[in-house]
Amino acid sequence: MRRGMTFVGAVAIALAAVPVHADNAALPTGPQVGDQHLSAFYDWDKDLPARAGVMLREEPMPAQAEITHASLANRMLYTSMDLRWHAGIVPVSGTLYLPKGDAPVGGWPVVVWAHGTLGVSDRCAPSWTGHKPRDATYINRWLESGFAVVATDYQGLGGPGPHTYLIWEAEGRSVLDAVRAAFAAHSDKLAAKVFITGQSQGSGAALGATRIAPSYAPDLQLVATVATGLVSTFPDSPYKPPVSLAIGSPIYVSLMMLGGALPDGAPAVDSLVTDKGKLILKAAREACTGEMREIAKQNDITSANAYAEPIAKVEADLTPVTDMSLVKMPVPVLLGTGLADSVLVPQRQYGAVAALCAAGSDVVWKTYPGATHNGGLNAAFPDALAFFRDTLAGRKPQSNCASIAAPDAPGKPAEGIPFND
Repeated sequence: MRRGMTFVGAVAIALAAVPVHADNAALPTGPQVGDQHLSAFYDWDKDLPARAGVMLREEPMPAQAEITHASLANRMLYTSMDLRWHAGIVPVSGTLYLPKGDAPVGGWPVVVWAHGTLGVSDRCAPSWTGHKPRDATYINRWLESGFAVVATDYQGLGGPGPHTYLIWEAEGRSVLDAVRAAFAAHSDKLAAKVFITGQSQGSGAALGATRIAPSYAPDLQLVATVATGLVSTFPDSPYKPPVSLAIGSPIYVSLMMLGGALPDGAPAVDSLVTDKGKLILKAAREACTGEMREIAKQNDITSANAYAEPIAKVEADLTPVTDMSLVKMPVPVLLGTGLADSVLVPQRQYGAVAALCAAGSDVVWKTYPGATHNGGLNAAFPDALAFFRDTLAGRKPQSNCASIAAPDAPGKPAEGIPFND
């Protein structure tokens, strides 16, 4: 996870009035990009509607132990617009949860959840495997608090083609089109009040969705956004982190290479890796990050021996997919950082905070002593809930940009914080 792609603004999408197919020749498909047959639910072989945000179908999700406050738990398949390969309308999968009890007058407000790194093969899609316990606990807390939850798998994670890993405007479209589809199918139970929240990879998706919402989805009433474990990078930030923004990991670099960060016309990904690196690519195409780490451990695969060239050169040749330019966000944003986060260190995350403040965004930055990358998500929930409830009630949060300061290096993890591994 390092610097990422800068897209030059968000453009209005002019949709053709004719059906298109998911197997558009522009979209790479097949096992080499992580495509797998999960079930008939995910296989769409009919004409697709000519617009994004259409619900194609739903079916009940298997019960998940951590999610106890849902009256409805469905996986869904909906349409979105491919940005990376310009392949037109594509099917994307996700999940939808409604709280227990009667919907309030006007419907449940909606939280759209953007998940963190799981992998790029279809079997990693949360709608198929279930949400990881940390994330399911987080989703359940929103349901318990009276919010419906829509969660995208992101383009290519469950649906056809590569998963657009860390490409924030592509992931942002998946986020916004998921809630559009949910509204279209359940308008009688959902309020036209949209909140976005995301962690790690999902923090970039959440900020990306927020940034493009006014132009890409002006029909949605976006109220506020929460992003934790910040992955987004801002080359023009007034604060320059005293740490390297390089990834330095064969796991994440390989996911990026398979997920669209290799520029068009670049050599084939398999030609860029060693025999050891091919083991990681095979695991990425067929499994998820846990299995990738196990393969790396078993075979002593490191950043020094996975690639045909030094990893610094490999990373330099990738499109910088987490980069954003300085643009004021259209709604208030709460940014959360665990001060024991050694994955995306606090100094790096502060660079994003400083950039959004410098752009004039309404920013509230919260830090959580002793919280790791994993622990920071649920540690931030009480603040996220208060933030969303305040904005829902029309109370504008008070930005703390004027009083924040750069953090130190990651501290020690604390005990007593859920999922704080």
